Amino acid sequence: MSNVGYAWIQDTLGAPDFLGARRARLTPGVNRIVRVAHGGLSVPDKLAPGPTLLQHALFALKHEGVHLGLLLSALRRMPPEELAAQARAAPNSVYARKLGHLWERLQGRRLPGLDDLRVASAYAPLFDPDDYFVGVARRDARWRIEFNGLGELDFCPVVRRTPAIQALVGRDILAQAQAFAQSVGAAMLERALNWAYLSETEGSFAIEGEAPSQDKTARFAALLRRAHEQRPITEEMLVELQNATLSNPYDMAVQFRTEQNRLQRDVPGAVGVTYVPPAPELAVALMEGLMRLANQRPAGLDALVHAAVVSFAFVFIHPFMDGNGRLSRFLIHHCLGQTRLLPPQFLLPVSVAMKKHEAAYLSALTAFSQPARQLCQVTWAGDEHYAYDWTEGADLWFRTMDLTDAAAFTLNMAEAALDIHMRQEVEFLTLFDQVRRHIDARHDLRGSDLSTLIVTIHQNGGVLSNNRRKRFAERVQPQVLDAIEDAVRRSMQGLPLVPDMTAPDAAD
Repeated sequence: MSNVGYAWIQDTLGAPDFLGARRARLTPGVNRIVRVAHGGLSVPDKLAPGPTLLQHALFALKHEGVHLGLLLSALRRMPPEELAAQARAAPNSVYARKLGHLWERLQGRRLPGLDDLRVASAYAPLFDPDDYFVGVARRDARWRIEFNGLGELDFCPVVRRTPAIQALVGRDILAQAQAFAQSVGAAMLERALNWAYLSETEGSFAIEGEAPSQDKTARFAALLRRAHEQRPITEEMLVELQNATLSNPYDMAVQFRTEQNRLQRDVPGAVGVTYVPPAPELAVALMEGLMRLANQRPAGLDALVHAAVVSFAFVFIHPFMDGNGRLSRFLIHHCLGQTRLLPPQFLLPVSVAMKKHEAAYLSALTAFSQPARQLCQVTWAGDEHYAYDWTEGADLWFRTMDLTDAAAFTLNMAEAALDIHMRQEVEFLTLFDQVRRHIDARHDLRGSDLSTLIVTIHQNGGVLSNNRRKRFAERVQPQVLDAIEDAVRRSMQGLPLVPDMTAPDAAD
């Protein structure tokens, strides 16, 4: 089978494989274009486009939507005279108009020989809102095209409306969080949120493979509590936050990075480099676009999709030499905090969920970072002497990163943070209160011992281990340990608690 459309363009340009399974292929035996698994297309031979970048780009726009990175890369290599001739021959073709619009925006000048271009068609959006999350439409009267990307062309991430994402958006997770907060009551919510702030802090550090000190934990938890402050993201703000997450003064930034960064496995040399973020000058330019998007969520853009774009784009740009991962996850909370769609100080412990789904997190990250690794040739001369040789047009891929997988993952983690982790914590706190009252009414023991025993037994599936029994044997009677174990186990099973026949009031 031969590739056509975007897959052909990708092969012809020698571009990294950002398409994955979303390929259009000529397929013997089919009579019409058929969508196959994972977004690919089977195409009959009779509909094969001609052998030029222009013909495959027109085919791709018609049948595969808008892959902005591949379109712009093709337009950089496409003879402008060929594109101009296509526009003269079919001035009202929406696909030719989209290409003409993008070429002129990319080049900053008009296509040659088209000063008298007259388009009589209605305006058409570049991105179909049924297939993509879109931003504010900016009209190009010359081509009668509305550029409705999530950002400007200098930074325009793309998120496709996949069935999975549409289903998650339809469940309105933030509205569920509002309803959950109202259902548990103010006192219980405060206790659950105290757990959420601590667990989110520990989870975010754990993802980085760190066990933070008490001081680090306190500082990051305090940082999370500032996520609801209504303040725009600026370079100064991000520098301040980066400094607050680190303890080594040599790693603290004063501005966005001015040197090349890299991510590396525990293997020396170029072979260990897993990702090379954009060069410093490009990173600064991309951050301008990202901050603009972060501070101005397009009307109608789902808040969690917006938070996902900001968070993952930030970590792919990697504007600091250290601390980018924790900051990227903080930005999810910041973006949600700015929406006022959550109760005051409400926090979804997404890092807790991410830590429990690290394989899915890695998959969401590598969907972009793995092919992007091919954009830079790294050579190593020993010690810290690395050289970076970027491929021509590498900037386009960072400007147009497809963050569909990132959005799907973030929505899933937000749902898990609410439906599993927050609800489970409230259920545990309810169980804890029930068992504590039950035991306090019947036995006299230290409150700290009772609390520890309830937590320990619950974490151990309703059983008190022999080691724990020995540890508490000098302070708690065996029958009281049995009573606590029984109460926790019955509460976990949803059974009523029964009177302890050894308790002083059992005969009353």
